[in-house]
Amino acid sequence: MKGGLAKRIIPCLDVHDGHVTRGVRFGKAEAGELRDVGDPVALALRYNQEGADELVFYDITASAHGRETMIDVIERVADQCFMPLTAGGGLRSVDDMRRMLTAGADKISINSSALAQPGLIRAGAEKFGSQCIVVSIDAMRAGAGRWEVFSHGGRRPTGREAIAWAEEAVERGAGEIVLNSIDADGTRGGYDIELTRRVSDAVAVPVVASGGAGSLDHMAAVLREGRADAVLAASVFHLRQYSVQEVKLFLDRHEIPVRLYEPS
Repeated sequence: MKGGLAKRIIPCLDVHDGHVTRGVRFGKAEAGELRDVGDPVALALRYNQEGADELVFYDITASAHGRETMIDVIERVADQCFMPLTAGGGLRSVDDMRRMLTAGADKISINSSALAQPGLIRAGAEKFGSQCIVVSIDAMRAGAGRWEVFSHGGRRPTGREAIAWAEEAVERGAGEIVLNSIDADGTRGGYDIELTRRVSDAVAVPVVASGGAGSLDHMAAVLREGRADAVLAASVFHLRQYSVQEVKLFLDRHEIPVRLYEPS
């Protein structure tokens, strides 16, 4: 690892009825729009072996049944893996947060529920600490230098401006922002560097870039030019286009600080 804070590489697992899936288009959670890409525990073990810095799990079912399934997934993964776990999707109360943290999650990610009840951010931060509260933002470009926040998996416009919402979320106690570009998500054409840089410059907490990963150069660019603290990706890892270790070795060669995996 070179000088400076290490950048994190974070695989993202969208869980639907106990299986990791990948949507064909952003915001689509209907059965016909999903592709089953594996068992969450098996994938988590693989990423643990590859040296992932963290894992993010999203319950895209976002129902009471889905939450019970997700709790079971988190318990099984936490029992076998030793990297931080973030869980999100359909968490609408401090009690929902507590159940996920008790199951073994290290952080809680909230999105639509934070938009609907912003006080939930502060309530969670006061109960569990800001380091446990992640606010995920789905943003779509709405003109030059402006991005609108969408809720409900990118389906509902909120009228909120993304940079202002990120600032408010941090003021309310969020300890991290996951910033997803709706325009870039699923395209494999690269992250929205301008959006990421604007939000990274506006807040004093880590910003995780999401949406658009298609190459190693894309990850390097958003970390360097977008000033992100971490990159989140799904398909490029699930489909074995790259391993986490390949990403880290590439970044290290390009003088971007990472924690290199050292087999025991």
